[in-house]
Amino acid sequence: MSNYILDSTSCSFQFEVEKSTLASKMDPNPTNFPILSYVMSKVPSFKRAVGISTDEYDVEKQQSSSLEPHFDLTEKMPHLKNPKIIAAMRLAVANVAQSRSVLKTLGERPDHESVDNAKAKVAEIEAKLSEQLDEIILSPKEEVCDGKRSMEREREREKKMYKAVISLDEMHETYENMLRQAEDRLQKIYEVAVVGSDIVEMEEEKVEVIEEVNEEVVAILKEAEANHGIQRVDLSERRLSLLPEAFGNIKSLLVLDLSNNQLKVIPDSIAGLENLEELNLSTNLLETLPDSLGLLFKLKILDVSRNELIALPDSICHCRSLVELNAGFNKLTYLPTNIGYELKNLRKLWVPLNKIRNIPTSIGEIKRLQHLDVHFNELRGIPPSVGKLTNLEILDLSGNFSDLSELPSTIGDLTNLKELNLSNNQIHELPDTFGRLENLIKLNVYQNPLVIPPKEIVDQGVEVIKRYMLKRRLNIHLEEDRMGMLEIDDEANGSLLTRSTSWLSNVAASVSVTVSAYLGPVGALGNSNADTYLNQQR
Repeated sequence: MSNYILDSTSCSFQFEVEKSTLASKMDPNPTNFPILSYVMSKVPSFKRAVGISTDEYDVEKQQSSSLEPHFDLTEKMPHLKNPKIIAAMRLAVANVAQSRSVLKTLGERPDHESVDNAKAKVAEIEAKLSEQLDEIILSPKEEVCDGKRSMEREREREKKMYKAVISLDEMHETYENMLRQAEDRLQKIYEVAVVGSDIVEMEEEKVEVIEEVNEEVVAILKEAEANHGIQRVDLSERRLSLLPEAFGNIKSLLVLDLSNNQLKVIPDSIAGLENLEELNLSTNLLETLPDSLGLLFKLKILDVSRNELIALPDSICHCRSLVELNAGFNKLTYLPTNIGYELKNLRKLWVPLNKIRNIPTSIGEIKRLQHLDVHFNELRGIPPSVGKLTNLEILDLSGNFSDLSELPSTIGDLTNLKELNLSNNQIHELPDTFGRLENLIKLNVYQNPLVIPPKEIVDQGVEVIKRYMLKRRLNIHLEEDRMGMLEIDDEANGSLLTRSTSWLSNVAASVSVTVSAYLGPVGALGNSNADTYLNQQR
């Protein structure tokens, strides 16, 4: 890899940079795009005053930005201090700055589940529009046609709304690809500048790569042709860069280990391994997995950790026999929307050290799940459906830093939970249902700004925390009951007052009628003959 990548000793700092609130979510991440991040922080504004030529433009006279990454990039790449190199790089990232500006106006990227739902809605609306069109053509009544057309316009407006969500996601995807391309280009500019005295226009080099098939792989293929009973193949740590298509013909294979190689692609023919139960692709250079992976219906264990994966194919949900899935240490930003609806047999799901922002709602449908690890991601919240995982024993939500600030109340439904790691988040309060976690024996809440429970309770351990939260919940219920009784009393008193007022009104009305009977109309008091005795007293 290039000489500007930060070493492993900077790991904790890298996460601090990633989670820093100084930079926008859409700014290039210094960990992934160090040169691009440096250049864009060195030149905070890409708008130049009219009349200033490129030669007259001196980036070093710009005010230094507070967003400048604080790592030793310029020590490892000393020529980055050269204004001419930075000026040349500036021209190469103008499009990135412009796209970033547009995306900041439009807002952050929608989560994968929202995008999938939007696509499903668009397909549903288009199907209904097609039906309406047929009905309009076939219907002879004008009023029916008018109603259908009105519904059609409404559905068109709704479709535009969902398409806007899809378009925004595609724009973000394009922007992220642009970042990767810009980083590569900046590295090439720097390398050319170091070698030559001037910045020259670069042309893409066409390098013909001749892949050589490993002799051991050839031997395995020949043996498979002669003996159809091969069940296990271990090709780990062989520096393989190519897996031949013919490998998919070994129908008898049950276990295949390709870990610790240099594979960039897995051939589609892997679908031919119809009896495969274990597949280890960890520690390679894979950026994608083939959709044909979903045809491995007997696959029980899949390890694709420590690669360069940006996404898992949706087809992985068809591997319904999966019991263990490890996709940690990649660049995943989401999990397939339907992962919970289809992978019903999953017991262990590991996706740590990725960039996952949301856990799909369907996660709650994996009723047999026992171990869920999503530490060191960018989780913004946990779906309430997680409470359905009543067989879950280990849950690791640590290291989501400023993104994870609360837990759903349904966390208390995880009655079999034994270990819970919440460290390095921004959780202020544990849910009131927390005391219901009777089987919890191990809890880590280190590096959270917890207020409830208070620190003196946390320091006494998990059992004291559970008792505190249980008592707190009981007190809340008692207070709710007391307030409920007060409301009932108020309503009863109000009812009594209403009845008393009604009774008094009736009495008053009765008296009024009696008096009127004696006195007659007020205006005719002197002429009333209602009572002869009263008239005589006058």
